[in-house]
Amino acid sequence: MSPYASPNDHRQYHYLELANRLKVLLICDPETDKSAASLAVNTGHFDDPSDRQGMAHFLEHMLFLGTDTYPKPGEYQQFMNRHGGSNNAWTGTEFTNFFFDIDNDYFEQGLARFSQFFICPTFSPEWVDKERNAVDSEYRLKLMDDVRRSYQVHKETVNPAHPFSKFSVGNLDTLADLPGRSLHSDLLRFYEQHYSADRMALVMLSPESIANQLTWCEHFFGPILDRNLGIPTVEAPLYRLEDLGLCIEQTPVKESRRLSLNFPLPPVDAYYDKKPLTFLSHLIGYEGDGSLLSLLKEKGWVNQLAAGGGVSGSNFKDFGINFGLTPMGMDHVDDIITLLFGYLKLVKQEGLAPWRYEEKQQVLESAFRFQERGKAQDTVSGLVLNLFIYQPQDLLYGDYMMREYDEELLARLLAKLTPHNLRITLTAPGLSTDRLARWYQTPYKVSHIPEADKIRWQQSEPDAALRLPDPNPFIATRLEPRSPELATDLPACLIDRPGFRLWHLHEHQFSVPKGNLYIAIDSEHAVKSPRHIAMARLAVELLCDHLNALTYPAELAGLGYQMYAHQGGFTITLSGFSDKQALLLDMILANRTLGYPDPARFAAIKQQLIRNWENQAKTRPINQLFNQLTSLLQPNNPPFEQLLRHLREVELAEMPAFVQQLFSQVHVETLVHGDWQESEALALAALLERHLAPYSQPSAETRRPLISIQDRGTLIREHGCEHEDSALLVYYQSRTTRARDLACFTLANHIMSSTFFHELRTRQQLGYVVGAGNLPLNRHPGLIFYIQSPVAGPQVLLDAVEEFIDLFPLAMLEFSEQQWQESKRGLQAQLSERDANLRSRGQRLWVSIGNKDLGFDQREHVCEEVGKLSRADLVRFIMALRYTHLGQIDPLQLWPRARAR
Repeated sequence: MSPYASPNDHRQYHYLELANRLKVLLICDPETDKSAASLAVNTGHFDDPSDRQGMAHFLEHMLFLGTDTYPKPGEYQQFMNRHGGSNNAWTGTEFTNFFFDIDNDYFEQGLARFSQFFICPTFSPEWVDKERNAVDSEYRLKLMDDVRRSYQVHKETVNPAHPFSKFSVGNLDTLADLPGRSLHSDLLRFYEQHYSADRMALVMLSPESIANQLTWCEHFFGPILDRNLGIPTVEAPLYRLEDLGLCIEQTPVKESRRLSLNFPLPPVDAYYDKKPLTFLSHLIGYEGDGSLLSLLKEKGWVNQLAAGGGVSGSNFKDFGINFGLTPMGMDHVDDIITLLFGYLKLVKQEGLAPWRYEEKQQVLESAFRFQERGKAQDTVSGLVLNLFIYQPQDLLYGDYMMREYDEELLARLLAKLTPHNLRITLTAPGLSTDRLARWYQTPYKVSHIPEADKIRWQQSEPDAALRLPDPNPFIATRLEPRSPELATDLPACLIDRPGFRLWHLHEHQFSVPKGNLYIAIDSEHAVKSPRHIAMARLAVELLCDHLNALTYPAELAGLGYQMYAHQGGFTITLSGFSDKQALLLDMILANRTLGYPDPARFAAIKQQLIRNWENQAKTRPINQLFNQLTSLLQPNNPPFEQLLRHLREVELAEMPAFVQQLFSQVHVETLVHGDWQESEALALAALLERHLAPYSQPSAETRRPLISIQDRGTLIREHGCEHEDSALLVYYQSRTTRARDLACFTLANHIMSSTFFHELRTRQQLGYVVGAGNLPLNRHPGLIFYIQSPVAGPQVLLDAVEEFIDLFPLAMLEFSEQQWQESKRGLQAQLSERDANLRSRGQRLWVSIGNKDLGFDQREHVCEEVGKLSRADLVRFIMALRYTHLGQIDPLQLWPRARAR
């Protein structure tokens, strides 16, 4: 059968079950440049044996290390990489998902390899011990991760009989051999007891016909055994009575303060066609004028509010309401909770109205009607779990369905958001704790919420300042895409004069009433010193905070906007339905000078930015090294520790004059792309000038300097880091931006990356975070190698990287001519891949403008140069990475001074 599809979706779909009861969705997309497949198994860490926690995750790792048909470890990844593909997997609570994409011509061969994971994995004893070390490295990687640390506290405070309480990742302890039972034998047993066709679902996407895909599907996946395991069920409740009414206090690694209220609900998957929690989240999490968040911001207690998240599973659902607290908010936790329950009473009294539901329904219907194609791999991996949850006819529509307003259902769920059905978690530095969570050593304390507090909160009334949302003025009414006067694929420069440039492209391919606006405002004043850079970033944060309540209805209506500072000034981007984008842009520009910010909000936003920058020193070592690299090489992007010194000194009184100076001399570059006619693009330009011209003089583009390391020899920098792991980053910089150099760097990364990962991560077991990549900075390509390791110091890691580079030319010479040509064609296919949707095309065009690729053909030139490269060319290039007298590149090496172990 064919599921119901978006009117804007011209792909063919076919749903079926194979004879072995494997659920399958086949997608024929004649326009796709990549084919993809995703197979999910209704097995996750909930199924781990109590004395083998982490087993589902470990099994996921092991399936990549060879099958009877393709026994060589690493061959699968190398095959995918050589043919322009990628692959990955994840293990969750109740599902494990495997997926890949690849060039269309090699999809059948990719399926041949992929399917064997589920038919004849080798589970070679030789790799069992190595891969348990990789799992342990992955566990250690997150030891200082506050999300993982908080998750463990949650696990320790639920019903211990529920599988949610299990340790999901695994480590050397849980995956050790046991008396009379080896890890290898338990692995085989777990695979046979939990991997079965009747617990699996598969999605395939390809330009091949449905008939051909069906033939492949039956041939490759039909042999998967149906062990008749049935759907796993969880009987124990997540929370017992004694697990409710708790207040959990925990301390984080980073400087952060959060208040989380979680209300246990019954499972709601059966109501996917009505989306009751989506509707309630919309009302409770509203951020516009009169909202709970606006009131709490005004009082200086809260910076953020999110409603509707929380853990969920086959027999449980948490409805979470989470607040990002200010330091002052820590003294008003009880007041915040009181105001929340007063607001929930207002929602019960006035919120359950059909027109409100229909407004949300209209937004989702428009999103479905004009749904755009995503990347092939994202499509299959995003749809595969739907095969377990939705009816076959709703596999595509289910995420968007709001079939009918069901007030009784809404009232029933809303009635569970009470103080007597509540768990509170408070996270902040310095809280008093009396225990440590296992595995992650998170300090926490558990107490019971006093009954008097519950009764008082239950009796709270809505604050007079609170009101529910008005009808949304930003919901698009023009929903018919228009045909361009001239069908072209390249933007035209409509205005090019000192200080202002306007590009326009009325998109003809995707046929959606949407648009992208990109506005880069260059101002030398924003970057002329580290102090100015700090103030410019603060100004952007202040403006985003000021705009939040005004623009939130636009975001609800399917419009998005971002504002961010960069090396030349700052950029504003808008996306979504084009009908009301001019209204949103006018609102943003009218508020650009901030006026006179409220002193309390200024202090709160400044402190929040200080905390964010301070917390960068607590991220994992490899992330810190990436930050150090860009700061070393880009003078307009100073390190956080330097910016912090200046930010702490900034006073409110300085900001109005500084912001005025930001706009005094500017260069504006704009791209209007999508369902925009030329006259509308010119009207947007006039709108920009109307806001800017009275205050601004035209200026040249801001210079974006890049430090050259070519003539300095090898640069080595150390960076102090309080973390048990060591890390190393080695970066090779190109002297030029020529297409041939771009081709060399890109092809080297394409060929080296999977082998580098397999050699240093899988074979040598140096760490879980291992990779190679092409990292361009200010238009200059660069090749980067990075490792974070719990087992080796920086010098050992450096030796391993250099040895890999030294030996790789020999490996290149062992390439067959077929492998060499396939590798080049795979990269060329990636470079030639068509844009999947309006947004991806807009981003590519905007990057081209930023890179001064004003012919919009740089990737075509690079693709052509890749085709010209011989193996000897690439060998010479790789040798030049290590022996700089042979080439024009030098490395920059960074590593942290890790705490002694």
